Amino acid sequence: MSERGPAARALRVLHVGKFYPPHKGGMETHLRDLCERLARDIEVGVVVAAGGGDSLEETQNGVRVARVGTRLRVGATSFCPGTARRIRESGADLVHLHWPNPAAVISFLASRWRGPAVLTWHSDVVRQRVSGGAFAPVLERFLARCGAIIATSPDYAASSPVLRRHRSRCHVIPLGVDASKFERADERAARDVRERYGPRIVLGVGRMIYYKGFAHLVRAMRGVDARLLLIGSGPLRAELEALRDELSLGGRVRFLGEVPDAAPYFAAADVFALPSVARSEAFGIVQLEAMACGVPVVNTRLDSGVPFVSPDGVSGLTVPPADAPALAAAINRLLADPGLRARLGAAGKRRVAQEFSADLMAERILRLYRDVLRSAGEDGDSHEHA
Repeated sequence: MSERGPAARALRVLHVGKFYPPHKGGMETHLRDLCERLARDIEVGVVVAAGGGDSLEETQNGVRVARVGTRLRVGATSFCPGTARRIRESGADLVHLHWPNPAAVISFLASRWRGPAVLTWHSDVVRQRVSGGAFAPVLERFLARCGAIIATSPDYAASSPVLRRHRSRCHVIPLGVDASKFERADERAARDVRERYGPRIVLGVGRMIYYKGFAHLVRAMRGVDARLLLIGSGPLRAELEALRDELSLGGRVRFLGEVPDAAPYFAAADVFALPSVARSEAFGIVQLEAMACGVPVVNTRLDSGVPFVSPDGVSGLTVPPADAPALAAAINRLLADPGLRARLGAAGKRRVAQEFSADLMAERILRLYRDVLRSAGEDGDSHEHA
């Protein structure tokens, strides 16, 4: 990050998210990667839900993390009454929330926080009732309080009905990854993966839930002479395993569950597939992880940020969603053409370095904080917002 100095060191920012690592998930990984980089220049605190009823405070790599005890769960939403007090008493200059998270919005409004707020809009709400239509007036009230709204891609900013209503305050800042974690993948471990599952490996990574579209990828493997490795867990795993058995794919589709380090699997793969079928897949950060390893991506033509991250013909191939034959054709095209794989993989690696690094993401967000504080008449040194 490039902006340093006394003002940056004095700035205090509180992030309010759902969970924080070691809890797994794309939002959680993003929150950690962003906050650890911001903590090099400013004071950063994080408030998230705890796994149970007890609260816990700790410091991870310079980031103060408060895990607040959960009192109620409605679907995927954890309600933690202590969050409002944490916001109110934080002494922060600015509060940064991450959506979707209706409980955080309620806590923010209940806290009567008077200072500036920023929101990262990770995704529209597609299915969840608790944060759907009935919650819309509450969300609109909160959005009216935000000094800036971060959209992770121009595609999502243009296609989201909510973001279109607040276009004047939307700022596009793509998510970023620490590419070095994947560039430094354990070569011996990657070789072991290839020796065990190769020579032709297709990789899929993510939670086994409806919008990931893994059923279409499993079906596509009927026409692909390769082995599909699926990393992740979720409520649809048993259903997907049953589909594999029904299609007599046997050892050609392997469910690996959670793995301690996915980098060697990315490094060993010939093709990475993201077969998502709904705009709940707003960005697809796992594409960046594959691209950082120089692996070409097959993704789907959603009206979200997915094709923006890996454009068709640039760092991979894009096919219609929920189309197993099209997935198979794209995967086969890449497997049959080593030169195309190498060209797309190299372009993806450059794209991550130039546009999607975690350092660049944090630098852009820090700059936005300062703009918001200036617009709000703040100087970054006052913490009297309680």
